[in-house]
Amino acid sequence: MSNNQWFLLVGLLMLARGLAATTISRSPFTSAIVYLFAGIVLGPSFFDILHFDPWKQSALLEMLTQTALLISLFSAGIKMPVPFKLARWGAPLRLAWISMTLTVTLVALFAHYVLHMPPGAAILLGGILAPTDPVLATDVQVRHAGDKDQLRFTLTCEAGMNDGSAFPFVLLGLGLLGVGGGADAGANTGDATYYLRWLLIDVGWATAGAVAVGVAAGAGLARLGWQLRIVEPRHDILDDLVALGLIAIVYAFASMIKASGYLAVFFAAVALRQTELVLAGAPKDRQGMLEPDVAKSEAAHTSDAATPPRVVSAEALVFKEHLERLSELTLVLILGGMISLRDLPYETIGVAAFLFLVARPLAVYIGLMGSGVSKRMRGLTGWFGVRGIGSLFYLVFAIQSGLPPNIARELIGIALGVIMLSILVHGFSVKPLIDTI
Repeated sequence: MSNNQWFLLVGLLMLARGLAATTISRSPFTSAIVYLFAGIVLGPSFFDILHFDPWKQSALLEMLTQTALLISLFSAGIKMPVPFKLARWGAPLRLAWISMTLTVTLVALFAHYVLHMPPGAAILLGGILAPTDPVLATDVQVRHAGDKDQLRFTLTCEAGMNDGSAFPFVLLGLGLLGVGGGADAGANTGDATYYLRWLLIDVGWATAGAVAVGVAAGAGLARLGWQLRIVEPRHDILDDLVALGLIAIVYAFASMIKASGYLAVFFAAVALRQTELVLAGAPKDRQGMLEPDVAKSEAAHTSDAATPPRVVSAEALVFKEHLERLSELTLVLILGGMISLRDLPYETIGVAAFLFLVARPLAVYIGLMGSGVSKRMRGLTGWFGVRGIGSLFYLVFAIQSGLPPNIARELIGIALGVIMLSILVHGFSVKPLIDTI
């Protein structure tokens, strides 16, 4: 496709999506399904006008998916106006770590014993497919910072954390294949020391360091922005640029110290939002949740009630959501251009069925045992595990890390097929099931 054709196609889809917003919201399908359908029709499956090869264009795809993922993780974090209390955050933490680990393990066992993949490739496939997606799952996630729905909160918080918790398994799989940049790449993977280093560095330090960096940066920026806006003379702040700058700095710094940049960005957004709410004197509801309506509380805490200071997180959220929509359109369209229905491996159906019907529900059920979450809520949570941009990012990241061509081609076929089926299956079922809550 030429540049003019690409702009024309994206422009037409953006225009159609904008004009048909109400129609799509009332329809039984999601906007991602529309973009996927357009990509498949224009892709190698039919007209072959739009064609992307994840092997040849992995560098470009890595940059695009990584950018979309970071913006989406930040947006998810901003929508978390809940004080960190174990009673409220316990379920998402269980899902992001216990259920994530179980899902990777189950998918890896299936890939190894049923598909006869080597252990490294099997674990890598589990790491690619296990995390739920913060970009495509907007219909089952928190819609705004004041949304108190328990299912939406749990799914949004899980999606914000499990991209970071899946990354160590991607590194482990690459390490077992002899490629990548994990804690001890190239070492003897048969040695117990290798796995100990992976556990301590790629899991333990990556998580703890990410939380520390994210919380410190988010809280620090919140206090700095607040002071600049209330001292005389008052300073104007470009909230969108400040938030984008925070994303870039936190991700880069966390990655430089071998911590998880994705977890760091999510927790930076959480800390930014909650610190600003505290500084604004936001009231709490009966459950002790901070109310996101900071306008009234700001007016009560400033001498000039007519012009209360804004907050970075609230002003930046709308801009980030617009970027999310553009990312969803572009990347799902590209996904359709990567898929050839004629060449999809037959294993795709088996992996998708096992992941959707066995691995994810079972992992969620076990992970939430003893948490007080009802069986019905566990069932809904187990079903709403949309795979999308996060999985695509880990796939191209593995390719860029030096994945052997034969294994790469096998993983590409399975992963793209499972992502496509997830968009379709979960997309058509989300609205009927959400309406029953």
